[in-house]
Amino acid sequence: MRKLSVFDQVSLDGFFADANGEMNFAHKDDRDPEWNTFVSGNASGGDTLLFGRITYQMMAGFWSSPLAAETMPVVAERMNALSKVVFSRTLREASWKNTKLIDGDLAGEVRKLKNEAGGDLTILGSGSIVAQLTQHGLIDEYMIVVVPVVLGSGRTLFEGVARNVAMRLTGSRVFNNGNVVLTYVPCTVGNG
Repeated sequence: MRKLSVFDQVSLDGFFADANGEMNFAHKDDRDPEWNTFVSGNASGGDTLLFGRITYQMMAGFWSSPLAAETMPVVAERMNALSKVVFSRTLREASWKNTKLIDGDLAGEVRKLKNEAGGDLTILGSGSIVAQLTQHGLIDEYMIVVVPVVLGSGRTLFEGVARNVAMRLTGSRVFNNGNVVLTYVPCTVGNG
């Protein structure tokens, strides 16, 4: 069975997007070589990226641009080459290279994806999908980057989760730019 992981960044006060739905706060400091190496290394993990519509449109717009190729060539190349799935009931087409559009039942479709042959699955951003799949017990690992900034308001990553989900810390890493990566696994997985 394929593993489903989340890689998301949250502010110190727990928001993954600010009050305007932006995630710019997560890219506040690119002068930390260790962080940049970590981010580039993450681009080689997993086999398929999963997105909701909003994150998909933001990612497709940036990673397929000349600016991305110029400023972060390793990550841009990998992001464009990876298989991608976007879940949306409103998009009619997904034009980013190697992207499949799915408008069916999210939990059911993710169960199918997890049971297919292939490499691991990773969700980037896409807070509403993270919350829904957490509710269904379908996420195997959460890699959360805590960014040292206070936003004051915004959207939490687990908005709408209506049950307690106990997590166990399996790893942590601190970077010079102040980011802290915390890796968690649910105490029970696959209950959905």
